[in-house]
Amino acid sequence: QVQLVESGGGLVQAGGSLRLSCVGSGRIFSINAMAWYRQAPGKQRELVAAITSGGSTNYADSVKGRFTISRGNAKNTVYLQMNSLKSEDTAVYYCNAEVYPIATMRGNYWGQGTQVTVSS
Repeated sequence: QVQLVESGGGLVQAGGSLRLSCVGSGRIFSINAMAWYRQAPGKQRELVAAITSGGSTNYADSVKGRFTISRGNAKNTVYLQMNSLKSEDTAVYYCNAEVYPIATMRGNYWGQGTQVTVSS
């Protein structure tokens, strides 16, 4: 069984910062790419940032220069540093990972989501 658990969401004023964390646990052999998505009320889920196992990154245009995605040393952890937050960043943020579990096929896994609310 594989789990992704996010933490670090909350309420922050516009212009402030938050750091999200996501940890993968369970019967994991390795994790390839990891990413953060978000979904605002009434909108589709969208990619915020992604990072490969080799450290290559890509960002949504709306967050470039403000958000930074990184991997932990253990490679089963991904972070999203969010600076200069805007009200339009308000959403539920989801961790996503391409996981190679032990003794089963590669799969795409999601965390339960963490709420980020930016007040103006």
